[in-house]
Amino acid sequence: MSATEAGGLPPKSAPEESRASAPQATEEPKPKSSVKRTLLILAGIYVAGLIVLVAAYGFKGTRNEAFKPQNEFKLENWVNLGIFSINKAVLYLIIAAALTAGTMIYIARRMQQRPNKVQTAVEALFRLMHDNITASAMSEKMAAKWFPFIGTLFLFILFSNLVGYIPLPTNTENEINVFGLHIPSFSLYAATANLSIPLVLALVVFFSYTLEGIRAKGPIGYLKGLVPGGVKGGMAVPIFFLEVLSNLMRILSLTIRLFANILAGHLIILFMAGALAVILGSAWLGWFTLPFGIILFAFEVGLVAALQAFIFATLTAIYLGGAVAEDH
Repeated sequence: MSATEAGGLPPKSAPEESRASAPQATEEPKPKSSVKRTLLILAGIYVAGLIVLVAAYGFKGTRNEAFKPQNEFKLENWVNLGIFSINKAVLYLIIAAALTAGTMIYIARRMQQRPNKVQTAVEALFRLMHDNITASAMSEKMAAKWFPFIGTLFLFILFSNLVGYIPLPTNTENEINVFGLHIPSFSLYAATANLSIPLVLALVVFFSYTLEGIRAKGPIGYLKGLVPGGVKGGMAVPIFFLEVLSNLMRILSLTIRLFANILAGHLIILFMAGALAVILGSAWLGWFTLPFGIILFAFEVGLVAALQAFIFATLTAIYLGGAVAEDH
């Protein structure tokens, strides 16, 4: 009588034998990566394009004196209303303000207990603005008071910078004739690339932290607080004037940092995307610099736009926290 007939367990070797007799699953060969192939094709197209353009138009070109890329940032009044005239800088400010208010109101009205991807991203942005920027530079009570201002400032500058990388028909100097209609050509422009906009924002920040310091300490106490703790005697006088000058220089530093970075980024993108080729009259040069223009465009959109908004908002929070600090 076998072990199975007697009610015992089957021999231990049976499963091993069945596993051995079972056909082994063959691994499918991994498909070759298409990234390398795509890069080689693009590199071939790039080199071939250079050769064709040099063969067709020559290596040297004729300098174009008429084209002036700086005119992309020239402001022409569309509606003349004196100091309230409307130009493309005003248009970009309106777009940035509408996006700042509209997106936050839209998301706030659609908050869910289980957040979706958009709400998760906004909550992460909220933590960045509240925890990393505002609350890290001042007390909890003061952060609750000034967070709406700092958060709005951050988002407004961010949207202003990002909108500046969207080609819009705002170039009225070089219009396109379409069925008799003179349509402005597309151009890249940012309101923060105009010196007056960062200057106004910097002045708002300066008066905000100055008034907050005076409110917390009084006029005399705020002026005394400009002198670092431990500085006494005759050295306090020159240090005081240096600190006053340093506070005034903050207006310039906030203004020029934002203005210069955005303006320089736009100009470099403009030159790499074809302006340099137009100026020098070399068709091959425009093809040669185009990939660098695309890389710089991605770098500006992905990093510089958000980084400049972060720096401006962070410095604002630091200045506000320092204005009320007991020991300067």
